[in-house]
Amino acid sequence: MPLVRQTVNDHDTSAAVRYCVVWDGAGVAIGDARRAVRTLLARAGHPAEERASQDAQLVVSELVTNAVRHAPGDGGLLLELTPDAGVLTVTVRDSSPSEPQQRPYDAGRVGGHGMYLVARLCEHVETVALADGKQVIARMVLDRTV
Repeated sequence: MPLVRQTVNDHDTSAAVRYCVVWDGAGVAIGDARRAVRTLLARAGHPAEERASQDAQLVVSELVTNAVRHAPGDGGLLLELTPDAGVLTVTVRDSSPSEPQQRPYDAGRVGGHGMYLVARLCEHVETVALADGKQVIARMVLDRTV
């Protein structure tokens, strides 16, 4: 899974750093998705042991798990990191038209806390309907000075 800076001009450091993976009906390994965001952030100066990286790994893991578990078929993950490494946008696309539901917090419930955690860790979360499914977009501020 190579991580690359996608720019028209390789010398343009003002472009976002992006990582993208797509999958078919077989899904994608959640560990690979976590590893991708961890690597992307480490290369940008957010080591894996820092909270920003750990929170981002949790958000990616929850969103990709939801897509694989609740939406059979094709899907994709796009990670976009601003040039200053201060904001990460996670976009997960899947084949289900159903919007993910955030259940009320219940410490006694096993499971069902994913979207609650995503909402707590992200500055903005939205679901965009597509003709063949949806995409969930989560924006995380990694550097509070941004």
